[in-house]
Amino acid sequence: MRVLRATSLPVLAVLAVLLALALSGCVHTDSPVAAALGALRKSFATASLRAPEFSAAYMGPQMVAVAGPNSPAYDSAYHLDAGDRLRVVIYGQEGLTNTYAIDAGGSITMPLIGRVPARGRTPAGLAGDIAAKLRNGYIREPSVAVEVETYRPFFILGEVAAPGQYPYVPNMTVESAVAIAGGFSPRAQRDTVTVTHTDGAGAARFVVPLGTPIGPGDTVQVGERWF
Repeated sequence: MRVLRATSLPVLAVLAVLLALALSGCVHTDSPVAAALGALRKSFATASLRAPEFSAAYMGPQMVAVAGPNSPAYDSAYHLDAGDRLRVVIYGQEGLTNTYAIDAGGSITMPLIGRVPARGRTPAGLAGDIAAKLRNGYIREPSVAVEVETYRPFFILGEVAAPGQYPYVPNMTVESAVAIAGGFSPRAQRDTVTVTHTDGAGAARFVVPLGTPIGPGDTVQVGERWF
C-alpha cells in the first residue's frame, strides 16, 4: 500500500494543478497541457468503468453451475408437467369446472373438447388453449382460469435416510427436502448437493448449497463424503 500511495500522489497533484489552471482560463484548449489533461481524464474514466472479469468453475468430471449469483433460476411462470393437478374454472359453466390431473402423456381430458396438451405450458397458456377449443363450436365467449391445485412430486436420492419420491410444497429448499427424507446418512456430503431441474429449455444440473430453493419435479442427489 505504501508503494501505491507514493506513485499515485504525484499524479493526483499534477491533475489537481491542471484542473485549477483549466478553470482559471490559463490553459487554452489547443495547448499541449490541455491535451495532457484530456488524456488523464480519459484514462481515469476508463479505469473506473472497467468491469471485473469472471471465469467458469469446474467441479468434478464435467462442467456444472455453482451456486451464488448464478444459482438455478426457476421460471416465475410455472411450466406444467405430468403429475400436476389443476383446478380449471369455466365461468358460468359449472359442468366443465373441475379438477384435472395431467396424465403421463402430458395432457388433461375435459368434457366436450377431449384431450388438451398441458406439458410445458404455463397455467395462463393452458387457459388460453382451453378457451380456444371451447370457442370452436361450444361456447361463444368462454372465460377460463387455470391454477395449480397440487404440484408434481420431487425426488431425493443418495445419502439420505429414506430416498424416494415426496409431495412438493411451495417454497421448499434443499435443506427441507433432506429433512423430509429423514435427514442425512452418516456418509453424506453435507455442504452441497446436486439438483437436476427440468424446464422448457430442457434438463440442467447444478451444484448448490443447502439453502437453495427447489421446484416441483426436481431431483436432489446427495453425494457420499470422501474421508
